[in-house]
Amino acid sequence: MKTITKSIVIAVLCLFSNVTNAQNESIEILGSDTNQSVETLKKEKETFIAAEKEQLKKEIIAINERQDSGLISSEEAQREKEQVAKKHALNIKNQSAIIDNKIQLIERNINEPRFDFGFIELYDNTPKKIKYDKRTSDQMVFGIGFNAAIIEGESLNDSPYKLGGSGYVELGWAWKTRLLKASNLLRLKYGLSFTWNKLKLKDNKYLVNNDGQIELEDYPINADKIKFRTTNLIFPLHLEIGASDKIETANYVRYKTHKKFKFGVGGFFGFNIQDLQKIKFEVDGDKEKLKLKNRYNTNDLVYGLSSYVSWGDTALFVRYDLNPIFGGQEIDQNNIAVGLRFDM
Repeated sequence: MKTITKSIVIAVLCLFSNVTNAQNESIEILGSDTNQSVETLKKEKETFIAAEKEQLKKEIIAINERQDSGLISSEEAQREKEQVAKKHALNIKNQSAIIDNKIQLIERNINEPRFDFGFIELYDNTPKKIKYDKRTSDQMVFGIGFNAAIIEGESLNDSPYKLGGSGYVELGWAWKTRLLKASNLLRLKYGLSFTWNKLKLKDNKYLVNNDGQIELEDYPINADKIKFRTTNLIFPLHLEIGASDKIETANYVRYKTHKKFKFGVGGFFGFNIQDLQKIKFEVDGDKEKLKLKNRYNTNDLVYGLSSYVSWGDTALFVRYDLNPIFGGQEIDQNNIAVGLRFDM
């Protein structure tokens, strides 16, 4: 089953990798054809320079006429000619720099590389238009916190796992879609994440598989550290509720939730990829490490409930695994994690 699960993971990564490459919006620049835009800008530059030169010529003629009429001296005429020449030269320099920068921006992005894990697309020559109403956004997700096991018939104080050394880590990608047409009050937040649930064992105990039953036994020698970890690929799904600021221009409308309170409730499902027990100890002064993989009868399917409250990009979350950690046991143990998650 672990091999099948890993195959599913690879397939999922290939499926979702293309989606993440379509998120960057480019500026729409002077028409739909890039090469035509460059030519348009070059012609605009030539036209502007010609117009400035023509205007300079007219102003020089006017100065000469005033000098010939005796209204200004030759020294004053020369001084005014230098001033208008300097003015139009700076106009040409500044406007040319603006147009040249636009041309460089276009040319730099004509063959912009795009990286794709599953289906490799090296270049995209099509300029991207700004979408007027973008209802779906995405971001990287990173979470960290405490992990514990809820054991049937036992309190957390009686748990064989240390709360201080047991941790939870999440790394993934999330999408958020506005559900209402003209309001951002309700959002659907979904994605995929890798999660690591770690449990640190107390009293020099370690986990042993005795004919399918996962039991605690004393480790034969004094161990420095004994930890058990499960690695999962999950697909979270939450209904998010919260206020937002509406930003509306002639070209687009966006809803921003920065510095806004949000509440989410939902759950997750996924697959267990690996279970691992790591034991660190010393033998004759030499530090040793023992890794025991995929031998603890963990459930292949993982699913549970989760909720969070957040302010801006930081959320306080709690999640509870409805599936027991180990399958087919007389006494169930279920992971529970509490911590902080960051939308990056």
